[in-house]
Amino acid sequence: MNRLLPTTIVGSYPQPDWLIDRDNLKGRLPPRVRVRDIWRVAEPFLEAAQDDATLLAIRDMERAGIDIVTDGEMRRESYSNRLATSFSGIDTEPGAALDRTGHANPVPRITGPIKRLRPAEVRDVEFLRRHTDRTIKITLPGPFTMTQQAQNDYYQDEEALAMDYAAAVNEEAKDLKKAGADIIQLDEPYLQARHQNAKGYAIRAINRALEGVAGPTALHLCFGYAHIVHERQTAYSFLPELADSIVDQISIETAQPNLDLAVLKELPGKTFILGVIDLGDPSVETPEIVAARIRRAFDFVAPERIIAAPDCGMKYISRDVAFGKLKALAAGAAIVRRELEGR
Repeated sequence: MNRLLPTTIVGSYPQPDWLIDRDNLKGRLPPRVRVRDIWRVAEPFLEAAQDDATLLAIRDMERAGIDIVTDGEMRRESYSNRLATSFSGIDTEPGAALDRTGHANPVPRITGPIKRLRPAEVRDVEFLRRHTDRTIKITLPGPFTMTQQAQNDYYQDEEALAMDYAAAVNEEAKDLKKAGADIIQLDEPYLQARHQNAKGYAIRAINRALEGVAGPTALHLCFGYAHIVHERQTAYSFLPELADSIVDQISIETAQPNLDLAVLKELPGKTFILGVIDLGDPSVETPEIVAARIRRAFDFVAPERIIAAPDCGMKYISRDVAFGKLKALAAGAAIVRRELEGR
């Protein structure tokens, strides 16, 4: 993707109401273990229904003018549990861990060594590659975040668990590249939520997860879904540390007006997936608002190092609002692109 100010989404797009029970989705914390009752379609027909929903998501992104598309995570109950529950070493009886909101949530219970048993998302990438000619991105939960979203009853410490998660993620990521993924994105929201723990070993785990994975690679960290976490902070507690990571692109929230963007200067070698769509606001931004949010970053980072995106995943907002926001994202980026190109 050589275009100036390309656009993308962070990962998820709203699943159709005929596919999932939206009240069920919104009435619980993001699932860390499998929750099959979230699906409206019976198991024998579920994969075909998820394929159809994926096609709708791809076409919405294309029609909106998005340059780097995903599969919308139509097949997932959450961003993390599809992969996290596919490994060995996980007991069928879940454990519990505190979510970033401070509430207990059922999580995978680790009772043996974490190892990758089978591909979890290869078919997802193959399907996405087959149905669009645009640059494609696939997301994977990162090793640090999966460690925080588990009850560890086996490993001597968190770092040992994280490094085995990292090795399993690395195997998956390499297969996703072979399947046609242009960009691999790790979702690591708990770098922010548990920043003290992250400073101990997260960079080592992230680098192990992406070791030998052909670029570009991306990493998303955020303050949590706006539907669930309502207070947004003015600064990241864990961001400059990513200068020591091998990640090429870093995805952050900046649509909120109070975020201090000066921190971008501390990551001179990175491209930024700049969140310029506010998912806590149900109104659709104008292209001019989006353009103004993009321009804010130019005091700290060159336009050539910016990809425009929503702040976070879009799964908790309605599809019509999400589509409108994506159209505004593409149009706002186009305004700034024309300015920079002198047209």
